[in-house]
Amino acid sequence: MQEPEYTETKSKETTIPDINTQAGSITKLQPPVQSQEQWLKYGQQISGFLGTLPDYFGGFFNQYKQPLVSLGLVITAVITVKILLAVLDSLNDIPLVAPTFELIGIGYSAWFVYRYLLKASTRQELTSEITTLKSQVVGKDS
Repeated sequence: MQEPEYTETKSKETTIPDINTQAGSITKLQPPVQSQEQWLKYGQQISGFLGTLPDYFGGFFNQYKQPLVSLGLVITAVITVKILLAVLDSLNDIPLVAPTFELIGIGYSAWFVYRYLLKASTRQELTSEITTLKSQVVGKDS
């Protein structure tokens, strides 16, 4: 048996260069091409933006003043309720305070029922007081 003979042919395709031939070469990185003028230009743009920023915020606040104030009040109310609940929870941890609060609440409820809800005349009095309070809050009689 004879071994087949191979002949080398060069094709027009690009070949991958041999790793061994590039082993000693180091590619140097080029320094950045931004000059001092470009940095000054960026600095002027940033300072111009920061200079107009208070005007933007002032205009935004003037345009949306009512919703921003309402949102602030809602957030303040939520925080106040959370603090109040935390204080009441800490008071309930003190011995005998929670049962005392319960007795005060039961006593006030019993007094309210006796004072306003048992008789028809006192129910009418309660209704007139609620109507008066409602007109004071709303500002008109309904």
